[in-house]
Amino acid sequence: MIDDPAPNQIESASGALFGDPPQKAATSGAYRVLARKYRPSRFEDLIGQEPMVRTLSNAFMLGRIHQAYMLTGVRGVGKTTTARILARAFNYEVPARDGHPAIDKPTVHMDEIGVHCQAIMESRHVDVIEMDAASHTSIDDIREIVDSARYKPVMARTKVYIIDEVHMLSKSAFNGLLKTLEEPPEHVKFLFATTEIEKVPVTVRSRCLRFDLRRVETDALIRHLDMICDKERVEIEHDSLALIARASEGSVRDALSLLDQAIAHGAGAPIGVENLRLMLGLADRARVIDLFDALMKGEIAAALENLKEQYDAGADPAQVLVDLAHFVHFVTKTKVAPNVADPAATQAERERGAFFAQDLSMSVLSRAWQILVKGVEEVKDSPRPLPAADMVLVRLAYAADLPTPEDALKRFFDAQRGGPASGLSRPPPSVPASGPSLGAGAAARSVPRLAAQTAPSPAPAPEGPPTVILKTFADLVALAGEKRDIQIKAALERDVRLVRFEPGVLEFALAEGGAPGLAAQLTRKLQDWTGQRWMVALSSAAGAPSLMEQAEAAENEKRIGLQAHPFVRAALEQFPGAMIVAVRGGEAETPPPTEAPEAVLDDVAYIDDSEEEDF
Repeated sequence: MIDDPAPNQIESASGALFGDPPQKAATSGAYRVLARKYRPSRFEDLIGQEPMVRTLSNAFMLGRIHQAYMLTGVRGVGKTTTARILARAFNYEVPARDGHPAIDKPTVHMDEIGVHCQAIMESRHVDVIEMDAASHTSIDDIREIVDSARYKPVMARTKVYIIDEVHMLSKSAFNGLLKTLEEPPEHVKFLFATTEIEKVPVTVRSRCLRFDLRRVETDALIRHLDMICDKERVEIEHDSLALIARASEGSVRDALSLLDQAIAHGAGAPIGVENLRLMLGLADRARVIDLFDALMKGEIAAALENLKEQYDAGADPAQVLVDLAHFVHFVTKTKVAPNVADPAATQAERERGAFFAQDLSMSVLSRAWQILVKGVEEVKDSPRPLPAADMVLVRLAYAADLPTPEDALKRFFDAQRGGPASGLSRPPPSVPASGPSLGAGAAARSVPRLAAQTAPSPAPAPEGPPTVILKTFADLVALAGEKRDIQIKAALERDVRLVRFEPGVLEFALAEGGAPGLAAQLTRKLQDWTGQRWMVALSSAAGAPSLMEQAEAAENEKRIGLQAHPFVRAALEQFPGAMIVAVRGGEAETPPPTEAPEAVLDDVAYIDDSEEEDF
């Protein structure tokens, strides 16, 4: 038997915006939280999910209704609500009355409450079965679904199975569902919801039409909260709405829960920013901006006092750093994209953020962001959050006015020439197009490439490879490079300590770690490459240093010689802990004292390990 809908349940589009009619909610006696009271009951009521709504509308209009849908996204964006709306759309039915024709087909245009709609939205319809996979994970639970799917629905047009948190099903449960999911009866539809789509087997995902529900944008969430406050007759400041929207991180359910809490906290009074901030334990945005200002000026005492005051007022130190990082991001975005507006930003944030964006460089903002991101983790893991946050602020204040490495070197060489030291506002010196040297290993591999000599012959041999004469070991290394045999070339440079080399004969000692089968491998390669037999043997003699060892020795000699240069010696003394890691270009001899400092700078790569890794 089908229960006729109550008169107050059949309403126009304006009266069916959300799940329960206002009259029923007012007379039921039990309070319904805002997240349930204002749960959407139509596709038009979903906010922030326009691409999904458009795709589903076109699919229903064309009659291309899929057998299974996978709804994924973060918490509170409407996955289960969308599943219930889809179940309502599959079974939408309105009897004929007052000259209006009956509706008895799947549709997304549900302007009034149908025969089955109220029961479906209240999760009590006999043909719409909802299952929580977190508490029903076994193959036995899926076997019940598979067995019952064979029977036609009792009341509605379509039997719908809604499985929430489907990623919690066991492997055997997923396997037991595959056949029915691929070829279900015509009267069955499956709707899956999950927050961790990567845990759902690809065999299940490939059988479903997938929709990724997005986080709701801040401005759309603010408008939604403002509309609900009007309906609930709650007075709230716009900045309070922005604060709730920002704290909810795009989740509609989180935003409505925070609004519910704020209404109860205010006990009917207008909801102001200060009371809301105290309730949530958030930092004062104006104080956060003052804190950032003090840090950028290097005023450590004022910054620590600011943090202490916020802590005494109930703010979490880790949350203060998070808000500080958000403001750094806001300033950086204002600097690089001033036309991109942030609807959740306050007037003070916009005005002072524009000032900081014009006054601070990108290197300072990037360094502040890196320190804060690392500092938030340190504070959250620390047993004493306030002292840990103090140390992060001290680090940030000291780093705020530190010059970049380019500025520091430019200052140093300006001072050496006797000119005025360059300030932070001066442009950094140009960076060479080539990157830093790769060190001794790369130098060893860059052996000069010698062209192999071909034996003169008045006429080419009719068959067989040409005869190649190798006069030196360097010719052999070059030939391996020409043949593009990188493995043999690297072994010749790294593992071969030459004892004897002449055409047709190669005798060498093996360096430590060399492959024992290198001699046999070289015998085959040389015969193929040169067209003649070679005698390759391992020797018990020590042999000469390998090419890589020779290159490393030459590199060390260059560095030792360059350390005696007055400019280099002064630079090493100026930066304790610095060292020369590579010498690029030029010869090993020391440049003349009259050479310009920039010429020396172009040939030396420095590493300063005296500062922390953040800088």
